[in-house]
Amino acid sequence: MALSKLKTSKKREHMLESLSPFQLKDNLIKLAQEESRQSTTVMLNAGRGNPNWIATTPREAFFTLGLFGLEECRRAMDSTEGLAGIPGKKGIAKRFEKFLAANKTAPGIELLQKVYKYGIKQHDYDPDAWVHELAESVIGDQYPVPDRMLSHMEPIVHDYLMKEMCDDEPPSGKYDLFAVEGGTAAMCYIFDSLMQNFLIKKGDKIALMIPVFTPYIEIPQLERFGFEVVHIKASTMNKDGRHTWQYPDSELNQLKDPSIRILFTVNPSNPPSTAIDEGGLSKIIKIVKKDNPGLMVVTDDVYGTFVPGFRSLMAAIPYNTIGVYSFSKYFGCTGWRLGVIAVHRKNMFDDSISRLPAASTKALTKRYGSITLDPEHIKFIDRMVADSRMVALNHTAGLSLPQQTQMMLFAAFALLDTKNKYKKLTQVLVQKRLKLLWDELEIPLVKDALNAGYYSEIDIQVWSEKVYGEKFFIWLKQNFEPVDIVFRLAERTGVVLLNGGGFDGPEWSVRVSLANLATESYAVIGKHITEIMRAYAGVWKSNGTLKK
Repeated sequence: MALSKLKTSKKREHMLESLSPFQLKDNLIKLAQEESRQSTTVMLNAGRGNPNWIATTPREAFFTLGLFGLEECRRAMDSTEGLAGIPGKKGIAKRFEKFLAANKTAPGIELLQKVYKYGIKQHDYDPDAWVHELAESVIGDQYPVPDRMLSHMEPIVHDYLMKEMCDDEPPSGKYDLFAVEGGTAAMCYIFDSLMQNFLIKKGDKIALMIPVFTPYIEIPQLERFGFEVVHIKASTMNKDGRHTWQYPDSELNQLKDPSIRILFTVNPSNPPSTAIDEGGLSKIIKIVKKDNPGLMVVTDDVYGTFVPGFRSLMAAIPYNTIGVYSFSKYFGCTGWRLGVIAVHRKNMFDDSISRLPAASTKALTKRYGSITLDPEHIKFIDRMVADSRMVALNHTAGLSLPQQTQMMLFAAFALLDTKNKYKKLTQVLVQKRLKLLWDELEIPLVKDALNAGYYSEIDIQVWSEKVYGEKFFIWLKQNFEPVDIVFRLAERTGVVLLNGGGFDGPEWSVRVSLANLATESYAVIGKHITEIMRAYAGVWKSNGTLKK
C-alpha cells in the first residue's frame, strides 16, 4: 500500500483531535463510505461498541409473557374494537399455571416456568402478587411502584449482580437498586445527585482511572462541575515493554490524598478492556481503609461478565461504592436502555448526608420536603430517584414496567443458566475476534486472563519501536498527527476505528471494538492496520519526507 497524501490535511487532523472520539468518528465514517462507493471495499466500522449478538431466550419469554398479560386484560374487559381492561390479582397465579401448561412448546415458556418457581422458592413470593406484577409489568398499564424498582423484580436482579459482579461471594447485607435507562442515565443521575446533596461541589478534586470511556473525561470539565481531575494511569508494562493496563502503586498512591473526594472507574476498562487485578484491588481497599476512608467510589462494571471470576469494587468496598451495571453489552440490548445503580444499605453516602452542616441540611429539607414528611432520612439512592425527575415529578419517576420486566428476565436467564453456557459463548466469541485481529498484526497479543476482549487498544508507539525502532517513531511523530492512522484507514481501506488518545489512553493508539462486526472482519482489520504501518515504514526506510 503506497503512503499517498490524504484529503484531510494535517492542520484539519490537528483541529479534529480536539473532538470526542465519538464525534470524530462521524468524519471517519464519511471518508470510509466514500471509499466504499468508489471501490469494492466494504466499510468496516469498528468504532462503536454495540454488540452484534442478542440473548434470544429471555426475549422469547418476554413476548410469550405478553400474550398472557393480554389474556388477563381481556379477561377483565374485552371489546371487538380493541379495548380491554387491566389484569386482576385474585387467582392469577393459578391461571398462569394453566397458561404455562397449555403452551408447553411456546418460545421462552420453559424460562417463564423456572422464573415463576424461582420467585416462590428463592424469595417466598406470594404467587398471586408475583404473577400480577409480571402481568401488569409486561403490559405496562401502571406507573412504576415502588418508583425505584418493582418489589418482585429487584431481588432477582440483586441476585444476578451478586453472582456476576461479586463472583457469587457478596459482602454481608443487601444492596438497594435503582432501575435506570442504561448506564449513561446512571452516570447523569449519580453526578447530579452527588452535587445536589453536597457530597461533592464545584471545583472539588476527583480521581479518574484512565484510559476511560470518554464521557467520564468530558463531564467533569463541564462548567457546572469544574472538577479538578487527578488521573490514575494504567501505565504498568511487562518485562517485554508491553502494556498490562494495570495501575502501579505510584499511581494508586495518589488516592491517599484526602482532598480527593471521589474516584471514578470503568472496570474492566474501556478501551483496554482489562479488569483491575487482585493487587490493584487490594491496594485500593487498603488506601480506603487506612489512608482515605472518606473516598467515594463510582464503578461502572458493564464489561464484568466477559472476565471469568470478575469481582467489582462494589463487592470489595461496599460501604464506599456506588455500583453501575448496564445489561446492554452482555445481552445485546442497547436499544432497551437497561441498567441499575446499586448502593449498599450500609453506605457512606447516607452517613455523610446525616453529618452535613445545618445550612446544607436545611436546604435539602426544603428540596425534598414536598415528597415526604421526614426528608432528612431519605436514603441517598431514593434522592437520586427524586432528582431524576427534578423532585417535583417524583410521583412519575422510575423505569418503565416493560423495561424492568425484560431486565428481570435477562437476570433470571443468567441465574438459571447454572452451567454458564451463555456466558461462555459470549466470552469465546470476543476472544476469538481478539485473536483474529492480533494474528494479523506485527506484534503478538499479550495473553491476559483479565482481558475482557470487548475492545482492544493498540499502542502505535509500542508497535513502531518494537518492530521498526525508536528512530522510526520519532520520524512518525515529526511528520504526522496521532490521528493520521485512523484517517488513513478510513480513507484508504474503509475501516473505522477510534483514536485511543480521546480516551486519555496513549496519544498514539487506536481502539478497536470487537463486538459489532462479523467475526471474520477482524482479520481484515488487522491486515489493513499492518498494511498502513508497513506503508509508513516504507517511506521512512526510503528516506522519505512525505508531509501533508
